[in-house]
Amino acid sequence: MIKVFAGVWPLMLGILLIMLGNGMHFTLIGLRGGIEGFSAAELAVVTSPYFLGFLSGARITPAMIRSVGHVRVFAALGSFMSAGLIAFPILTEPWAWTILRVLIGFCMSGIYVAAESWLNNAATNETRGKVLSAYMIAQTLGIIGAQGLLTLGDAATSVLFICASILVSISFAPILLSATPVPATEVARAMPLGQLFKGSPLGTVGIFLLGSVYATQSGMGAVFGSQIGMSAAEISLFVAMLFAGALVLQYPIGWLSDRMDRRKLIFAASVIGMGFCALGWVMAGGLAFLLISAFFAGGVTTPLYALFLAYTNDTLATEDMPAASGGLVFTFGLGAILGPLMTGWAMQSFGPFAFWLVLSASFAAIALYAAYRMTQRAGIPASETDSYLGILPTTSPVAVEAATAWSAEQAETERDTGEQIT
Repeated sequence: MIKVFAGVWPLMLGILLIMLGNGMHFTLIGLRGGIEGFSAAELAVVTSPYFLGFLSGARITPAMIRSVGHVRVFAALGSFMSAGLIAFPILTEPWAWTILRVLIGFCMSGIYVAAESWLNNAATNETRGKVLSAYMIAQTLGIIGAQGLLTLGDAATSVLFICASILVSISFAPILLSATPVPATEVARAMPLGQLFKGSPLGTVGIFLLGSVYATQSGMGAVFGSQIGMSAAEISLFVAMLFAGALVLQYPIGWLSDRMDRRKLIFAASVIGMGFCALGWVMAGGLAFLLISAFFAGGVTTPLYALFLAYTNDTLATEDMPAASGGLVFTFGLGAILGPLMTGWAMQSFGPFAFWLVLSASFAAIALYAAYRMTQRAGIPASETDSYLGILPTTSPVAVEAATAWSAEQAETERDTGEQIT
């Protein structure tokens, strides 16, 4: 294991630092926006463009890398992102924050593409699963750790934004000083949505709705906490619980995914998410119940993302998987753009606890559609499915394609081994 990570630890450290800075910025938007008097609708408009920038970056960055190389793209995007974080407390207007969020989303997506290209190049077929899993853990720990750092300063000042910028700036040192250039990044063209839906209706619809859920949790969670009067420390803990749940539940859901009909697991996980979001709404004002709701609602969201990717690939030919993965990432992004806007309107119209109602309704829609699809198509035996790998919604198409290829290879190896034993 030590040998596997000896060559990639600088990348892991860099990603951990980047996620600390980016995780701080996500929560700071809600904290500082509340202090500045921004409404829920205004903060929703600010939140949503991050995912627009993220989608744009995923499509444009590979061409930039082919033109000028990984190192220049990585350094340039890091500089713009660091500058954007410092600009938030200087330009405290919704329109300015909206532009900055597009910029930061674009930069983060491009940074992921470059970093994940290096990571994928450094891994072998035998080590890719372990390396990708460690990469996902580093990302999640960075987001959770960022919430703790928020308690060390005052969101009403510029200090926390500056700290986030510093973390992003220094994160590039271990990566740029150690990573070697790799061949130009190639990302498969995304499969058209019509073709994707025809191949996997549940995967397409489900991941669109899940995009709405994820963006609402990560972007509007701090807004919700601010509007109900939570302290900064309580908001940080609340957001941390959304991601801590994913860290804890990823493995057991992944273990079940390789042993049962994935549609049934999608249904069950969605029902759990719906139930705990309903609990958060019913037990209005109780911090303990809000934290429990956040833990389980957030806990099933990230595994559901990996489940939809795995389930969709189960229904496709191997040569179609890269294009389908790109289509799913794009579909998820569309849902992520729309989710905060819908939630912000609901919170503005019906009060802050509409945050939970929108999440619960989205989970319910996933569960109902999964139940419907089970009546339309026979299930795929678990022995014929690809292996599950806990990919995160924050990754670029590069990591998604690498995880897809690893899952297919792993499943094929296991089937061949089983046949030889028989």
